[in-house]
Amino acid sequence: MNTDIAVNWHIDPAKANEIYQRIGDLDMIVSGIINPAVSEVVKASVPRRTVADTLRERGALKDEIDVALADRLKPYGVIVDDVSLVNFAFSAEFKAAIEAKQVAEQEAQKAAFRAQQAEQDAKAEINRAKGQAEAQRLLRTNLIPEILQQQAIAKWDGRFPTVMSGQGGVPLINLNLDSTAPNSPQQ
Repeated sequence: MNTDIAVNWHIDPAKANEIYQRIGDLDMIVSGIINPAVSEVVKASVPRRTVADTLRERGALKDEIDVALADRLKPYGVIVDDVSLVNFAFSAEFKAAIEAKQVAEQEAQKAAFRAQQAEQDAKAEINRAKGQAEAQRLLRTNLIPEILQQQAIAKWDGRFPTVMSGQGGVPLINLNLDSTAPNSPQQ
């Protein structure tokens, strides 16, 4: 990550002569004192946060750099008025890594959704099978020969088969009437 920092500063007027004698002119102050101090403070402050936190907590980062830089430059007679975080720039590799991470997270979410959907589909299929099994069980327990005969009659189209085998009776229709049954004709 590259960061552009703007530092507004001035020399303590009471120490101007001493600073000029010890450090040198304005260029020497900037290149020998301020630039290294800014670099050191920024490198100490930025890595404490993730990239997302750095962007989200930009104000807090600015305040932290401001205080640390003021403390660092005060012994040299340089007074920091303000620090501005002008720009954050990321390398192409870092941008590609962030994009790849986002794509991977989306793919993971899709996979989790598909797994959850498959689980729900499996549960639904199990419930359908249980329902069908229960329907079959109820049908078996309630299916008696008279019901089968009634269903056969209901589906019968009124035509007798042209070929018969066995006892020669009408299939599925029991014409043997029990003489003990009510309303049965007496022979």
